[in-house]
Amino acid sequence: MTRVVAQGTFDLLHPGHVHYLEDAATYGDELHAIVARGANVTHKAKPILSDRQRRDMVAALAAVDEAHLGHTEDIFVPIEAIDPDVIVLGYDQHHDEDAIAAALANRGIDCRLERASGREPRHDDELLSTGDIIDRVLERRG
Repeated sequence: MTRVVAQGTFDLLHPGHVHYLEDAATYGDELHAIVARGANVTHKAKPILSDRQRRDMVAALAAVDEAHLGHTEDIFVPIEAIDPDVIVLGYDQHHDEDAIAAALANRGIDCRLERASGREPRHDDELLSTGDIIDRVLERRG
């Protein structure tokens, strides 16, 4: 059985997230999604939704076999516990693949890294980013 990990913030779940997770699921037999804890999100604005709500939403998707919250101090702890064969990064996630590969090797985690495909909007006003959703809410209701 090939175990796959996908990870992200997954705030305000949208079609881009669904595409990422569905694409990640094609790399193996079992997809584990790791949902970043809000306290650990430093590369963008903090999530709107709580950690548990975001995890529960991701867990409800058909492509996801199991959803986990990230570790509060060490992002590699859940990866060690899951022991994946493949980690699929989002097409637009700003990760240094060489640094991730080195950290995995240092911890003795033998898995390959892949990059998910992007998703183009399927209709004119489809939003594929949390930031765009927030902007639209503020524009229409702010």
